[in-house]
Amino acid sequence: MKMSAKKYLLLVSMICYVQFSWAQHTITATDYVKALKKVTDVMLNDVASPVAASRYYAYITLSAYETKASFNTSSQPSFKGKIKGFNGAIVSGSNTEGTSPALASVLAIFKAGQLLLPSGYMVKRELDSVAHIYDINEENKKLFDKTLAWVEPIVRQIVQHARTDGFTKLNNLSRYTPLKGDGFWQPTAPAFMAPVEPHWNTIRTFTLDSAQQFKTVRPAAYNASKNSVFYKMMLEVYNTTQHLTEQQKDIASFWDCNPFAVQQIGHVEFGLKKISPGGHWIGITGIACLKKGFDLDHTILVHALVSMTMADAFIACWDEKYRSNRVRPETVIQRLVDPRWRPLLQTPPFPEYVSGHSVASNASAVMLTQIFGNDFSYDDDTEVEFGLPIRHFTSFKQAASEAAISRLYGGIHYMDAIEAGKWLGVKVGDLAVKKLNEYFKFFKQGLK
Repeated sequence: MKMSAKKYLLLVSMICYVQFSWAQHTITATDYVKALKKVTDVMLNDVASPVAASRYYAYITLSAYETKASFNTSSQPSFKGKIKGFNGAIVSGSNTEGTSPALASVLAIFKAGQLLLPSGYMVKRELDSVAHIYDINEENKKLFDKTLAWVEPIVRQIVQHARTDGFTKLNNLSRYTPLKGDGFWQPTAPAFMAPVEPHWNTIRTFTLDSAQQFKTVRPAAYNASKNSVFYKMMLEVYNTTQHLTEQQKDIASFWDCNPFAVQQIGHVEFGLKKISPGGHWIGITGIACLKKGFDLDHTILVHALVSMTMADAFIACWDEKYRSNRVRPETVIQRLVDPRWRPLLQTPPFPEYVSGHSVASNASAVMLTQIFGNDFSYDDDTEVEFGLPIRHFTSFKQAASEAAISRLYGGIHYMDAIEAGKWLGVKVGDLAVKKLNEYFKFFKQGLK
């Protein structure tokens, strides 16, 4: 179908107008949230593990905050000395004339993503697309170039700080071999994947003193006796999944967030790319900021606070997972009860205790509740792009509790792992709130 010359010129003019308007308008919290979503999409492409994704979010949002704060340190203090090992970024010079602090925050997201993510070239494309938009006249091009020149050295320093957290050493650590014994974790169908990041507890924390700062109660020990606590919990998983309501199935699917999902058709396996648990809570954070009407500065700070809290939550969680190393329900139920049983959700490739969703969700909920209050209601549309409907929540704590119990409905966790995970998440969240207490005053007096 041919387009008339008049319609073509109209389309071209509309595109130019949109680009020019974007280059001229004041960058808002909405733009920041959209920029982070672009980074989430790249993590989805990379099949970033839950722990790796949480680390990426922490350093990417920290880069954005520190970059924006570099323009006005009096009203936006650095996290220097407030998070473990971080000595701030050295800013050479103070001449910010001809730059845009708001644009800098978005460029920092893309620059940090470019440098940190495996598919950083995909984030580079986003950076180039912004450059192209600003390349509409000499004035806008100078604004972009000067702003990027301010951003780059700050982001590079924070990325260098990230590279000292132990992440680059993980591949050099001893190879993990599943322990022998009925009570220990074993790889599960369909892919029988190797365990994910068994040494994640060696990663440097943000506000935690160490990965072991909060140790949960010990999990119920494996016991095949029908009168044992463990067997009864295992049977609870089996019976629950045999009689799920439609609502329970919806809850399990909504909080699945399994980047490793594999679908097997005949002899062929297909990877199903899904958002990570961290990506889901970053989505919730953006939803809350926009509903509250937060400006750009508030939005940048909220994301940094939530991201660093969530990163610590996963470090603490993974420390416990590979300490207790408990077997998943799928392995035990097939062995002791029903060899044909399959969980509703695909079992993730790492030990069972404690529930990662329970830890990360409750830690994030504590931080978000501190900022937005106990009764902040919102509609969560994070999973719509994956074919799942919007869910409404009356508070972040309600959402975190639903995320936790979803793991029972999904057939991948016992109840003690869920309860202990909730406890650990609250502990991590409470500590982050306490240690970063001075930053909450800005939500009362407002950032400039």
